[in-house]
Amino acid sequence: MPTEARDNGALTHRYTWPQRRALLIDGVIGVGLWFLFLVASGPGSLDYALIGTAQTLPLALRRRTPTLVFTIVTLACALQVVTVAAPMASDVGFLFASYALAAYGRQPTLRWAGLGVGIIGGFIATLGLGLAPPSRYALLLDLGLLVGLPVMSWFAGDVKRSRLRVIATLEEQNAALRRDRDQRARLTAQSERARIAREMHDIVAHSLSVVVVQADGAAYAAEHAPAWTRSQASVALQTIGTTAREALDETRRLVGVLRESGDGATEYAPTASLDDMDDLIGRVRSAGHEVELDVTGSGARVPREVELAAYRIIQEALTNVLKHAGPAASVRVSVTRGDPLVVEVEDDGRGAAATDDGSGNGTIGMRERAAATGGTLKAGPRPGGGYRVRAELPLTPRRSG
Repeated sequence: MPTEARDNGALTHRYTWPQRRALLIDGVIGVGLWFLFLVASGPGSLDYALIGTAQTLPLALRRRTPTLVFTIVTLACALQVVTVAAPMASDVGFLFASYALAAYGRQPTLRWAGLGVGIIGGFIATLGLGLAPPSRYALLLDLGLLVGLPVMSWFAGDVKRSRLRVIATLEEQNAALRRDRDQRARLTAQSERARIAREMHDIVAHSLSVVVVQADGAAYAAEHAPAWTRSQASVALQTIGTTAREALDETRRLVGVLRESGDGATEYAPTASLDDMDDLIGRVRSAGHEVELDVTGSGARVPREVELAAYRIIQEALTNVLKHAGPAASVRVSVTRGDPLVVEVEDDGRGAAATDDGSGNGTIGMRERAAATGGTLKAGPRPGGGYRVRAELPLTPRRSG
């Protein structure tokens, strides 16, 4: 764990410790004030002891039930004025109760009523407990003290309440940010895995199509051709072996990325580009198809994402030629470098007459790749026969919704 995060966690733990041990701290305050009252007051009447106990011991629950505690302490203070009519050491409990009501009370009306009780109680204490001095200035001083202390304790509790509300708001915002961060991470991971799945589909589908065509062609030639030489078999087997090994390496690398997780996962960076089309077209030619490549346009820099999408679209279109166009189909691949980048693959094969088992995702994958870069793709049979795939990919990728 980083040092900064560990220090922040320790500070948070120390800060929240009083809130997590509220009952213990309040119990110490209530029992402590009650014990100090007994020590300070010494032996006295039963009324005196009961009033002092009612003004201090309930403070042990001042955060759990602040309104009830304030009510009990206030009634005890009123009973003190009627029965004892003298100051008591336990009167300080009213300040703690007023603070707790302002800080932890849930109903605003009761909190403001507590402030009013504190102000009125200050006047009553001055006059009812025999504290009114003969001097007018001394009277004003005592009134200011006995009214000011409850008001100050109440406002201190209100400040505490505002601070707790701000902290709660920040915690909610942090929780929302963490949820948003985790959601973004999950969506990013899903998007990356979907992209890797498309890569794997393109690699495996194209490579297996080349292997199947080469194997079927070699088997047919070996059985029916009037002349079958070792060199023909060697070429077919070499093409099958090379294609299979490359597909196996790519598949292993993709599966390795899927297995890794966490921060140590290796980022998958596809290396296929338009410069690799010669190898791609060479495999299709080795399968018996005539392929014409036409590259035009300026040498504008093509972003890797756009270039990879163009390469995979061409690869998938050539895979479909191997699957559906027929053995004698010729293919034309054109790449126009510009903005947008235009790639087109058309053949003169079966076209609309080609059979389809309905289980492939090639056209869907091509459309997704084009849409991922903000481009468009059109695919369908040509009017005179054959099939055409045309994609326009902007050089400044624009993510589709």
